[in-house]
Amino acid sequence: MTQQAAVVIGASGGIGAAMVDALVSSERFAVVHALSRTGTGLDLSDEDSVAAGARSVADGPAPAMIFVATGVLHRGQDPERTYKAMTAEHLLRDYQVNTVGPALVAKHFLPLLPRDRRAVFAALSARVGSIGDNRLGGWHSYRASKAGLNMILKNLSIELARTHPQAVVAGLHPGTVDTSLSQPFQKGVAAEKLFTSDYSARRLLAVLDGLTPADSGGVFAWDGARIRE
Repeated sequence: MTQQAAVVIGASGGIGAAMVDALVSSERFAVVHALSRTGTGLDLSDEDSVAAGARSVADGPAPAMIFVATGVLHRGQDPERTYKAMTAEHLLRDYQVNTVGPALVAKHFLPLLPRDRRAVFAALSARVGSIGDNRLGGWHSYRASKAGLNMILKNLSIELARTHPQAVVAGLHPGTVDTSLSQPFQKGVAAEKLFTSDYSARRLLAVLDGLTPADSGGVFAWDGARIRE
């Protein structure tokens, strides 16, 4: 175990909690910070809260991995099947949670990454956030917010490379995971394609372990395949 830390934002969710378990089990980190709104009061809609979370991490070993496992898909508002169902409220809510939240985490946590060795900043994205892969339309708010997140991650990779040449920034598509986020949309998903949180977390960690600085800024699926921008 090296004297470095890992940070999981959204650690109370299905994938977030599973990622905490996977990181602890790996015994690669001296400490794994499990941060969430319900557990530690870290609210991604409140920048002061995010800044406070970063300060709490800064008191210990430098984080070599920061994993943002937050996101929203429905929460009382089904994804729009047509442009006629779009509302400003829905669009702004998804953008706030899926794009702005991870961006604020990057703003306050990236300065904690070590400059002299490999470090990873990753966030849960989604295949439906790919513009090039979009063949069905619909799900306007969710698609747009994840596409926005992917652009933020690309920007971060470019800027971070100037000061942290060994850093990797990545978006991750976890597959269809049996959590509350995907539960209303699991009908028709083959059993072998419906993953447990533990399986998805282990796969995502393996994907991150295989990435190099040359991959930074990309979005990758649970099986390691790069997703088109």
